[in-house]
Formats: sequence, structure tokens, C-alpha cells
Amino acid sequence: MADGKRFFFPATRLILAALLAGVLAGAVAVYVSESGSGNNTPEKVAAATGKDDACAAKAGRAKTIGAKAVGQVAALQPADPPQSLKSLAFNGPDGKPMTIADHAGKTVLLNLWATWCAPCRAEMPALDALQKDKGSKDFEVVAVNVDTGDDAKPKKFLKEIGVETLGFYRDPTIALFNEAKTRGLALGLPVTMLIDGEGCLIAHMNGPAEWSSPDAKRLVEAALAP
Repeated sequence: MADGKRFFFPATRLILAALLAGVLAGAVAVYVSESGSGNNTPEKVAAATGKDDACAAKAGRAKTIGAKAVGQVAALQPADPPQSLKSLAFNGPDGKPMTIADHAGKTVLLNLWATWCAPCRAEMPALDALQKDKGSKDFEVVAVNVDTGDDAKPKKFLKEIGVETLGFYRDPTIALFNEAKTRGLALGLPVTMLIDGEGCLIAHMNGPAEWSSPDAKRLVEAALAP
């Protein structure tokens, strides 16, 4: 397929997963609505208006990069407008609290997933492969598990499927998902956000994708280009 042309049909093994994502979206929305208001109150979000204004100035770049989302990643949409996600909080691989701001200078593909989410499980090996192929000081796949409870179940799942490259990021409080939902970025799981080195949302999508595909790799390359 020629570059620049969008193709809206994912790989066969993800078609059922994508359909299931839509079914799960309603269940997830009901589930998380009782889990707290997110890791930012409306007051804190309002206080970030200045940061959002700076990010909004990147609307043109968001559209340029969004135009590169074709084929297996065609569901990724440019942020309209881009907004600051610096305050999104979760636990790092060392178990300590961190935010997107701690990844300053690095483009991040932020993915929220859970072990009970079939589409999430289906795309996890592809996310691991993308990190293995494209991960660097300039780019990282940050896959944040949002299972409640302790770390045992998600760690066991990742070990069973042979994930070796992804860092183990966690938010057992569901607050991260709730904030993404409040911002209009999440309908269900998985949800993925492309964030630039200044913490600005450039593009986002709901549902799974073939993140190890050439289409995904070209998208990452476009996001890293000056």
C-alpha cells in the first residue's frame, strides 16, 4: 500500500480483539466510575491551562504525525487540540511514583492495559517488539498495567507470554484511566497515547493495534523526526 493512504482493517488476529474492545468499553466505563476521580482534580487540570496552551500550539505537528498513522495503526487520531499530559501519574519499574514529566525529552507511547482485557493481552507482544526495535534514549513504550490488587497477576502474565523489553509500569488505583476518561481520551481498554518530549499529547486511540508492524515503526520515526 502506498504511503499516506489509510487502511482501516487491522490484522486478522486482532479483528475479534477490536470488536471485544468495544464490548468491554461499556463495562470498563461502569467499573472505573466507582474507582475515584482520577489523579488530577478539576482544579489541578484548570491550573495546567498554561501548559495546555503551549501544547495547543503544536496542532499542526499533531496533524502531520497523525497523517502518518496508516494501515495497522490507522485508528490513531491526531490530538485536537494537543494538551499537556505531564501530570499523568503511575508507578515506575522500581515501584516508586512518577509522572509523564519524568520522561521529559523522550517521546512516549503510553499504553493502558489490564490482564482481564482480551484486546490488551493480544497486543502486548507487539508492544514489546516495538520497544525492542525502536526503544532508545529518545523513545519508549510505557505500558501501564491497571489491574487492581498486587503485582503478582500482571507479572505472571508478562512472564508467560515472554515479554522481555517493556518496563513494568503500574497503577492499581485506576486513577490514571479515570483521568484519561475525564479528558475524553479513554472509552475502554486498551487506550494508547503518543506523547512528545515536552509532555504534549500528539495522537491517541482506543482499541488494539499491530504495534510491531512496519506502519507502527514508520509512525514512531515520524514522531521522532525534527
